[in-house]
Amino acid sequence: MKGKTLGKSALCMAMGICLASMAVQPALAANTDGSLAGRVAAGAEVTVRSVDTGFTRTVKADANGNYRFPFLPIGTYQLQASKDGAAVGAPIEVVVSLGNEANINLGDATNLGAVQVIGTRVISPVDVRSTESATNVTKAEIERIPVGRDAQSVALLAPGVIQGQYGGASFGGSSVSENAVYINGLNVTDFYKRVGFSSVPFGFFKEFQVKTGGYSVEFGRTTGGVINAVTQSGSNEFKYGAELVWEPKSLQSKGENHYDGDGDPFRIRSHDQYDRTNLNVHASGPIVKDKLFFYAMYEFRDYRPENTNDAGSTFFKGKSDKGFWGTKLDWQISDKHLLEFLAFSDKNETTTDNYQFDLADGRRGNRINTQFNEAGGTNWALTYTGYLTENFSMKALYGENKRDRIQSSQNDLECDAVQDRRVSGLPQIGCVSSALIEQGLDKREAARLDFEWQLGDHLLRFGLDREVNTSDNESFYPGPSRKYYQIYSTTPGTTIENGGVVPAGVNAYVRARQQEVSGSFESINSAYYIEDNWQITPDFMLNAGVRMEGFDNKDGEGNTYIKIDDMLAPRLGFSWDFNGDGRSKIFGNVGRYYLPIVNQINVKQAGAFLDERTYYALAGLESFEKNGSTYYRPILGQQIGPVDNSQGDGSVGDLRSEVDADIDPVYQDEAILGYQSMIDETWSWGVRGIYRRLHNAIDDMEITSNGIVCNGSPGEIGYVMANPGKSVKLYTDTNCDGVNDGYVNIDTSRAGWALYDADGNYVGERGWVKPKRTYRALEFMLDRAWDDKWAFNASYTWSKSEGNAEGPSNSDFGFDNTGRTESFDNPFVNLNGDGPLPNDRRHQIKLRGAYAINDNWSVGATLNAQSGRPINAFGKGSPFDGTSYHSFYVCVANCQADNFADRTYQLRSRGSGGRTPWIFDMGASLSYQQQFAQANVRVKLAVYNLLNQQRRIEVDDEYEQDIGFKNPQYLYGTGYQSPRYAQLTVSVDF
Repeated sequence: MKGKTLGKSALCMAMGICLASMAVQPALAANTDGSLAGRVAAGAEVTVRSVDTGFTRTVKADANGNYRFPFLPIGTYQLQASKDGAAVGAPIEVVVSLGNEANINLGDATNLGAVQVIGTRVISPVDVRSTESATNVTKAEIERIPVGRDAQSVALLAPGVIQGQYGGASFGGSSVSENAVYINGLNVTDFYKRVGFSSVPFGFFKEFQVKTGGYSVEFGRTTGGVINAVTQSGSNEFKYGAELVWEPKSLQSKGENHYDGDGDPFRIRSHDQYDRTNLNVHASGPIVKDKLFFYAMYEFRDYRPENTNDAGSTFFKGKSDKGFWGTKLDWQISDKHLLEFLAFSDKNETTTDNYQFDLADGRRGNRINTQFNEAGGTNWALTYTGYLTENFSMKALYGENKRDRIQSSQNDLECDAVQDRRVSGLPQIGCVSSALIEQGLDKREAARLDFEWQLGDHLLRFGLDREVNTSDNESFYPGPSRKYYQIYSTTPGTTIENGGVVPAGVNAYVRARQQEVSGSFESINSAYYIEDNWQITPDFMLNAGVRMEGFDNKDGEGNTYIKIDDMLAPRLGFSWDFNGDGRSKIFGNVGRYYLPIVNQINVKQAGAFLDERTYYALAGLESFEKNGSTYYRPILGQQIGPVDNSQGDGSVGDLRSEVDADIDPVYQDEAILGYQSMIDETWSWGVRGIYRRLHNAIDDMEITSNGIVCNGSPGEIGYVMANPGKSVKLYTDTNCDGVNDGYVNIDTSRAGWALYDADGNYVGERGWVKPKRTYRALEFMLDRAWDDKWAFNASYTWSKSEGNAEGPSNSDFGFDNTGRTESFDNPFVNLNGDGPLPNDRRHQIKLRGAYAINDNWSVGATLNAQSGRPINAFGKGSPFDGTSYHSFYVCVANCQADNFADRTYQLRSRGSGGRTPWIFDMGASLSYQQQFAQANVRVKLAVYNLLNQQRRIEVDDEYEQDIGFKNPQYLYGTGYQSPRYAQLTVSVDF
């Protein structure tokens, strides 16, 4: 279709928000809707009416001609002005998008500079009234290009967002556990580890907004980014339809296998495949015309994954077929009161049968176990919107978000978990495949109030929100011993992690680990905020706000053990339309953002957490039969070194001795400066500079010196939650009688870790380096808006993420315990550890576009190219004492000397192992649509990873397994690109 022009009477009144563009767009609106504002003759009445629902509101312009409609549900509206009872011009059609403000100046026939007509839409890609940066994407836009059908895939379209480890996304150099996800204003982010969120089918969504920085004080509890989404709603027109999404294994390329230097497998992927079929049926319409509307969806799901373990010795065949249901009700009580209700269930159950597998002939043998996994839960939210006066409005929300964490298997009671880490692929050689039995339920109770008050040139926004997050948890290792046995290669004389020395004649040892915890734990996160958006001149807008946060973490008995109040988060931004024509602007903002403590810390720090590790010489393997198959368990020889229960002895200790009484929060400061400009009617471009700096870490540290020397050595405290590199206040034994009786202050930048010579004599103290993370980036965006013929979007991001701490999640060591990263367990883990961090992708290029061949056929394409992530060469010891853990020091000579001072170490700086290769992920799609009577049929075939690249995206970067003993799997790939696959979508709407 060709672009259409509108009459001059419409042009002179039109200025909207571009929904068809994927360029970064600042925003100034609430998190579940949009707003509409502008100027008209002083005292004129302005009426807005929803095309879909008939919702109508009228406001009167002030003495300066300003009018505003806050808290408008997203959608298409007709806008009409009148003066003294007579209409001013013809009604115009305006689109209000999520989180944005459409600026429509009525009756100004001379101010046409910012107006564009794109196809059938009136748009403006530059919002000169706001400072918040975000990317808006509608469902219709996604249907034109090959993009994964989930919220995170949409987020990855935005500049500066990359795929991180553990299945999460990294925004602007942050770790994957620093983001927040909202659906219709309800926070659905996992709060146990902060990795993941409630899963909703793509068809249930209406629009997405991806906030990558500079967001307003309405949002908090994130130092990464925000995925903000709203769902479909009903209207006055009854609609129904169905959509089938099919991903057959016949359209998937085979995964590549990887072998070590001896030809043994360490990453077998050739038998990894799946069949996925989702069929959703949906209906919507009026219950009472112009008053009460419904939207309902049910999705039938059938997901059947198949894969082997890394060694190719076990075959897994899964089945997940529990459906999704969701509904949305909207009640327009009057033109001043709205009520909406959201409910959905993403509860999912997966059953996985385990079989013996012969890799050589590709045949599976006997079924040896069955695993069970449950996730997700029911969610609901009730939201009230009140337009109390023409200038004062409010929103109120209350809702609940639930997530199950349940995993077990048939063999859990009888079989211990045994892993042979001497063998490539790290096979489980015991008769159980799951390494953990877990019964967990996380429940969030969320409530918030938001207000807007227009006072002349000042728009005041203020509100408060409170979340009560409760985790019920029970977890332990399977088997009669409830221990996880891991077998490692070694050499005599090697120092292992508990400080033990491998005896003569021992070439392998066993680590027997018992980890258990149970209880119910609660955290309360609360905040209030106020913000002033001051239009100082018609061309210059200042945004100033402050958010006050509070975090309260409780133990298993409901008592507070970490409480941080009065966290002041100021934010300041500006937008300057320096030409005064609405076609370009300079904008910027600075702000502070705080991150709460995950509930996993409550469970493991304030619960009866047992983490006991005992090391034994391997005296051989004992074979046994089960389910017609042969398995092995280790024969334990002599114990090597002491039992290590320093990270949890199974009791709830005196938390005054385990948590810094003056603990400071984790927060990030951010500064952004950007420029946006229109080129012509369809093209626009922008550039943005970003600086982020993370302050503090809350992590576990082993304090081995309380600074009070008794009988020649200081008292030990053990593992504590504190701020590494800062002063900590802990309750301890101050008079050498073995009883804790008072507080001491320890400056962990120079003390807290006791140093001993080779003879065990106390010789001094060592402190920790402070955690550091900085992110610098330049983002360039170019966009051509969809004009019913073609669209194009390109972005290039140059970024540098540096420091010594990735964040509360750490992918350096593949250790996924958020907030207990191992990065600060002792002072040497991060000593001289500055350099490029794991999420440092120096270059990112993202391209996407769509082209309509004719009225029925269209094509789409995407390209995501990224430079590689840094690789480290971690050692296990240091030249400063005899302990063995993680470090940037590798022993290169005399590594088995009894006196650690005789060993020779070499510093291997962060990133010294090079980088993983560039990755190029290309997608392509072909779509067909046709109207058959009342049915609108759409068919789309999308191919992902068109080039079928299967490059390494993660590696094992631990150079040493123990002091002086090289890790035989150093640089082996631990993650690869998924092979090429195709997806067929067929939808019919009536």
